[in-house]
Amino acid sequence: MKTMQTIAIIGASGNMGAAISKSLAKGNYRLLLCANELNKVQAVAEEIKSSHPAATVEALDCSVEASWEADIIIAAVPFAAEREVAAKIKEVANQKIVISIANPLNDTYNGLVTAPDTSAAEELQKLLPNAKVIKAFNTTFAADFATPVIDGKQADAFIAGNDAEALQTVSEVVSTAGFSPIVAGDLAVSGTLERMQLLLIQLNMKYDYNWLAGWKILHQ
Repeated sequence: MKTMQTIAIIGASGNMGAAISKSLAKGNYRLLLCANELNKVQAVAEEIKSSHPAATVEALDCSVEASWEADIIIAAVPFAAEREVAAKIKEVANQKIVISIANPLNDTYNGLVTAPDTSAAEELQKLLPNAKVIKAFNTTFAADFATPVIDGKQADAFIAGNDAEALQTVSEVVSTAGFSPIVAGDLAVSGTLERMQLLLIQLNMKYDYNWLAGWKILHQ
């Protein structure tokens, strides 16, 4: 049996952070949940314990402490908060996998705030030069985690990064969450993935998918 990996989820009380935390509770992971408001993250931990009694989950109020113990760190925070998170965890993130889920959307959802030649994940990699930054979970809505099979089809979740071993590890995390993992390329592909989700958000607003929609590659 594989050694239990520890995953720190920073921002675990937010919509995406809570959804990711709950979906990973059914896997062989030790989950360390942290957020600025400890009472909110404790509520998420209690919800997980009631639905998955065998889950190993703790609520912490310190992202540095959680990240220090973790094998994988998920920055489940908006793009605007990534710099602050990176500054806190920089020393403890050395050689660790750090997952960027952020989409750098502008306030009106009609564009991205990043320059065309970069992405939220690439900017996070610059802030954490000794970490293995992987883009994942940015192409999935929070509601998809509870319903990863939509219209009879398992939603795909795209992953990008520069480290082959880290990509494999994150693929396993994505599978545990209920999605079909697709390695899209190196970290430079993150900009495309972030634009894909911008488009899906725009389509959701136009056609009212009720935030339950995902991407699916159809092939033979």
